[in-house]
Amino acid sequence: MKVNINSVHFKVDQKLESFLTNKIEKLSSKHNDMIGSEVTLKLENTDTPDNKITEIRLLLKGNDLFASKQSKSFEEAADAAIDALKKQLEKHKKKTK
Repeated sequence: MKVNINSVHFKVDQKLESFLTNKIEKLSSKHNDMIGSEVTLKLENTDTPDNKITEIRLLLKGNDLFASKQSKSFEEAADAAIDALKKQLEKHKKKTK
């Protein structure tokens, strides 16, 4: 499965890239109908520490699932977004059966 990672106005380090790829590949191993995924990482221009945004779009056969979370680190935001996507995938599985 293809994991496409985009960052807005900064360069993603290898550690974060492998973290995201690993998490999404674990998710895809449980669900056969995933085609690919797109991850967008953004830094919001605010004074608060919760300024890192992770958006994940899962490309499925038929339609896409999307989650966007904001936190003080990209790893925390990614974990929250993946948890939200797990719930969406479960609902999607129930609908298709």
